[in-house]
Amino acid sequence: MIIATAILFAVFYLYQINRMTFALCERKEIPEEKQPKVYRTINILITILLVSFYVKILYAV
Repeated sequence: MIIATAILFAVFYLYQINRMTFALCERKEIPEEKQPKVYRTINILITILLVSFYVKILYAV
């Protein structure tokens, strides 16, 4: 049950982070050719954060 909740949280969190990344790109007027790199970097860092959160939950329970 905890694992399913963590996965749902991760999906929601990634969605919200991507929305905020889009707003950042719009506000700072980042050129179209640089936007994929910004998205990729942020998504990789957030995925690392979520995986470490998952591992912490997995071994804490």
